[in-house]
Amino acid sequence: MRIDIITIFPEFFKEVISYSILEKSQTKKIVEIKIHDLRKYSLNNQKSVDDYQYGGGAGMVMNIEPIDLCIKKLKSERSYDDIIYMTPDAKKLDQAECNKLSLSKNLIILCGHYKGIDHRVREHIITKELSIGDYVLTGGELACSVLIDSVIRLIPGTISDGTSALEDSFQDSLLTYPIYTRPSTYNGWEVPKILLNGNEKEIKRWREKKSIEKTKATRPDLFKKDFL
Repeated sequence: MRIDIITIFPEFFKEVISYSILEKSQTKKIVEIKIHDLRKYSLNNQKSVDDYQYGGGAGMVMNIEPIDLCIKKLKSERSYDDIIYMTPDAKKLDQAECNKLSLSKNLIILCGHYKGIDHRVREHIITKELSIGDYVLTGGELACSVLIDSVIRLIPGTISDGTSALEDSFQDSLLTYPIYTRPSTYNGWEVPKILLNGNEKEIKRWREKKSIEKTKATRPDLFKKDFL
């Protein structure tokens, strides 16, 4: 997979993509991440990429021209499965969407800033809009970081044990079961004995039961009628 990120803060991503799973996926050549400085596509002397909004109002708006030029250049070099814009007023990112995106070959992610982007970009250039929650961030860089981490970890070969990602919360509309490790007793707090008996069938049933209980108590909105 190749991911092209368009931002006005390219330095932000140098640290983000240099650790843990994101770094390993690049070392293994499973993923290629390219960062593009939007200001390089500005045609004015100041290299500015924003202006006042038509109709008045507070906040600057990112110009359409540098965004269009950058994306056109990228599209001239390869085809893309999606051109994604991170924005709070969009469909909320969920595990199903992450699973779908993990099958992509090439993605462009546009990080907005200021008040947002010229709406014509959203109407004519962007193919998918995603939000990471019902709140507003200063810019799309943090949201983009969440997106690429949640997608890349699902690509086969990224995580040593491929079954680990399949057991994450939300994969089957349930939250994950409680997990424990050594020591089995600490400060008088004990690991459930069923996890220590080695009976895989009993452990599986216990985990399923606990997942259902946790989902019903914590996120009833996720709970499917199939489990009632």
